[in-house]
Amino acid sequence: MDNTLQNTAIGVDIGGSHITAVAVDMINHTIIEGSRAESPVDNKAQANDILNIWADTLRKVLRNVPVFRLRGIGIAMPGPFDYPKGICLIRGVDKYENLYGVNVGSALTSRLGLPCDCKVRFMNDASSFAVGEAWAGRAAGYGKMMAITLGTGFGSAFVDDRIPVVEGDNVPAMGCVYHLPFGKGIADDSFSTRWFIARYAEVTGQVAKGVRDVADAARKSPAVQAVFDEFGRNLGFFLAPWLLKFGAEILVIGGNVSLAYDLFGNAFEDELGKAGCMVKVEMSELKEDAALLGSAYLHNDEFWKAVQPALALM
Repeated sequence: MDNTLQNTAIGVDIGGSHITAVAVDMINHTIIEGSRAESPVDNKAQANDILNIWADTLRKVLRNVPVFRLRGIGIAMPGPFDYPKGICLIRGVDKYENLYGVNVGSALTSRLGLPCDCKVRFMNDASSFAVGEAWAGRAAGYGKMMAITLGTGFGSAFVDDRIPVVEGDNVPAMGCVYHLPFGKGIADDSFSTRWFIARYAEVTGQVAKGVRDVADAARKSPAVQAVFDEFGRNLGFFLAPWLLKFGAEILVIGGNVSLAYDLFGNAFEDELGKAGCMVKVEMSELKEDAALLGSAYLHNDEFWKAVQPALALM
């Protein structure tokens, strides 16, 4: 493959209710202006309907990319998923269940009529976000980094020299933390939007639609500000041991909850300091684009060779 000519890859992010795809300049580590395409997706639709929407969205991007410049398509995909084989294993999570057992890579290749040297590759969505930050974002130039996304769920990944670390003594099982015990349940229960909504209801007796509502109230009410302080302390207490164990140099935070960092950041960083964790903390500037860049990076030949053992364990 002549990378001097094939300097473009397609990065794709599969969300719970949408697909976003862009063309990425692999030389300059940037999204090509005007290439973005996004479509809503009914995640409970039949497999063919979902795949057709995904393929239609990709066609919109591919129209603007000369075939001789295209390295391939990289897709940030939620699990469970067989990332090396491209087979969906989602079941029992109320989204994309009709894709269970479908070889998504083959299905998209046939729908798009891709040439045989144009590969479709997959990586976990949280890992894609972290790799994008390590390649083209706040963590570029750092060795060991951790990335978390705070939103509907609690995404996380550990990365060493741009490669996700998913096993070993220094990271939890699967290389993520959402499933670890915390409080009366698991970390995902305490570090996601639903925690804020539930805690806000406990404190005020009112119903919030999302974290933005809680944040607006916190700027007027010390009692609601205390909710964010509690969140920050808990997050710092939970993450510090893993950041220290992994030896993370930088922590990058994304997701909608990160937009309220001014409300919980001091408590969070104070808690890290108490644990002796001096990691650099940065908010993602790339935001959702990090996963798009990280998935496109699957078509960097050196990275692809190095990341395959990790993909098999995601």
